[in-house]
Amino acid sequence: MINKLTESINKHFIGHEDVTENVVICLLAGGHVLLEDVPGVGKTTLAKTLAKAVNLSFGRIQFTPDTLPSDVIGVEILNTKNGNFEYREGVIMHQLILADEINRTSPKTQSSLLEAMAEGYVTIDKERKKLPEPFMVIATQNPIEFLGTYPLPEAQMDRFMMRLSIGYPKAEGEIEMTKKFLDGEINDTVESVLDATNLIELKKEVEKVGIVDDVIKYANDIIAMTRSEKSFVMGASPRAMLHLVRAAQAKAFISGRDFVTPDDIKDIAINTLHHRLTLTYEAKIAGEDIDKLLKSIILKAKVPMV
Repeated sequence: MINKLTESINKHFIGHEDVTENVVICLLAGGHVLLEDVPGVGKTTLAKTLAKAVNLSFGRIQFTPDTLPSDVIGVEILNTKNGNFEYREGVIMHQLILADEINRTSPKTQSSLLEAMAEGYVTIDKERKKLPEPFMVIATQNPIEFLGTYPLPEAQMDRFMMRLSIGYPKAEGEIEMTKKFLDGEINDTVESVLDATNLIELKKEVEKVGIVDDVIKYANDIIAMTRSEKSFVMGASPRAMLHLVRAAQAKAFISGRDFVTPDDIKDIAINTLHHRLTLTYEAKIAGEDIDKLLKSIILKAKVPMV
């Protein structure tokens, strides 16, 4: 079933099988994804294709400087006929949300997603409203544009399970995509291979994937070393630890195993931790790189024999 899902996505999102796998990992692990890359590489295509392949309700909001929190979470409006306030849903009331160019809107509007991403609820006029299940946010931002953008605060970044960069496709993938475009095949209907009920059941199966204490300690050793690394302003949070082990369970699950190995931790560690870490001013001046530091930390961590 998972193979059919990735095949359905890769038929339309061509040349980025590794990105597809990581997005599916986050989907099964109940996490959210930040896609950070230059325009035109398929960020929106990936989100829309995933929603159709899993047959989830899809909501998209294009963030701009004048986007309001009520545009995202909805608002209570007075019904003049009966004198009661009625809730008008915002885009958040969908199962899969595409928050397009999230760094183009104000911090106040960005923060309207915090409760939804962490707890699966939104609060409207002191009344909590539960979001549909399953619920996933895929946010995009362009890393090379600074004018008119608002960098996401650490609290917001920490709620994303992974930050992924799509990158340009390889030549053969881009040629294949172009041929399908010219033949009119790239806009074919996306095949739905799952539904919300199937996905919820798969997420329960992921939660059952075994992870022994030694592997948990291995993951924690990596987290702890980010906190002692002097080149980082601060280390990874406890939430990062939880996301790391849950994503590792999903990685094992799609690999056909019912247990997590140290390699599962290694494979998803950088994508899970990178966006939660910030270099100190001195480290930036020295030309340090977060990914290189993380790779060094992973190599230093003692791998358990399991």
